Amino acid sequence: MLPIWYSPIYTEGLDPKARFPRERYRLVQERLAAATVSGGISFRRPCPVSREDLLLAHAPDYVDNFIKGQLDEAVVRRIGLRPWTEVIVERTLILTGGTVEATAWAIENHGFAANLGGGTHHAYYDFGSGYCIFNDLAVAARVAQRDFGIGSVLILDLDVHQGDGTAAIFENDDSVTTVSFHCEKNFPFRKMTSDFDVPLEEGTDDVTYLDKLVCFLRRELSPMDIDFIYFQAGVDPLASDRLGHLTLSREGLMERNQLIFDFARAKDAPLVITMGGGYSDPIDPSVEAHADLFLQAAAEMK
Repeated sequence: MLPIWYSPIYTEGLDPKARFPRERYRLVQERLAAATVSGGISFRRPCPVSREDLLLAHAPDYVDNFIKGQLDEAVVRRIGLRPWTEVIVERTLILTGGTVEATAWAIENHGFAANLGGGTHHAYYDFGSGYCIFNDLAVAARVAQRDFGIGSVLILDLDVHQGDGTAAIFENDDSVTTVSFHCEKNFPFRKMTSDFDVPLEEGTDDVTYLDKLVCFLRRELSPMDIDFIYFQAGVDPLASDRLGHLTLSREGLMERNQLIFDFARAKDAPLVITMGGGYSDPIDPSVEAHADLFLQAAAEMK
């Protein structure tokens, strides 16, 4: 079965007044639990990530000030998610822990695992941004290298927004390859430099997107030695997404997902899926696309 790390705090740890679709975590989990093939999914409750693990990718002062509730107001404003709840620290540690634990499982079982959350790719070494406090992808990748001897890590970020924080954290690290497919004229407006950036024009559709992805996988990534893959699987490239500016369909995203799963199989590499962004309004199309992702991954485990 596909193990998916999830906690109700993913939703409940955010204030209902925050400008963020907090309900999508709960709605996706409910949809997966009700699906006829949900027997292929095992939900796991994540534990909080440790401070020691956070320090693999983040500055000590930033980590400690967040945990103690002592971040400057300007730093909090840049992150968003306001007003913050009393459990925002617990939520953040648990959310990050979900990706770390999924990583350990995927390596130990040489398979696919997922976090029904995470993909917090806008968090930098010493500050957060764009709804992201700690960079779970960076923390988990460092844990994989420290604890499991993983050599070459690929972070394949297909969220509509560039993975700027991830790119910055691994800027001078040849052991981690960062890839970002993103809408060029979209947040963040000051882009970082990933190992591979594929900027897309506003209005990019299924055909153009999938052609670019197929060619990129074949020409750039296929020759590489890859020991482990993170798939930041944001569904905000959907045409219905209010923050995306691309025009992919639900079916197009499913083709995208399958290309990544097939690539991981061809590389014989363990893979962890993180949820990434999804901001359709109403939220239903995002929930459907997120559920498609995890159900497709579960089908790969059979």
